[in-house]
Amino acid sequence: MSGIRRQRRNLEGWRALLARFACSGQTVTAFCQHESVSVASFYRWRSLLGPRSAGDHVPVAGALPPEPAGFVDLGPLIATESSRPPVELHLDLGGGLMLHLVRR
Repeated sequence: MSGIRRQRRNLEGWRALLARFACSGQTVTAFCQHESVSVASFYRWRSLLGPRSAGDHVPVAGALPPEPAGFVDLGPLIATESSRPPVELHLDLGGGLMLHLVRR
């Protein structure tokens, strides 16, 4: 890639570049060559930003994974014997596996 002038892009610059790619109808390789962007950088930023809409402003760094569906809060781990009610939990994991948890 000698002879290609590097251009530093901010977050909005990468979003604009990805939006141009979505409308270009070109392959990733052809688009990156035309825009003077390395294919590796293109894929990295596309994985970080994803195919979101232009108005979606999700931070790249520090993004938290989604909360697991069906989370059950069983309360604090340390509690006095009189303050915690007994909990019994049965989970059918499929394939004949059953998980049975008991807190007394």
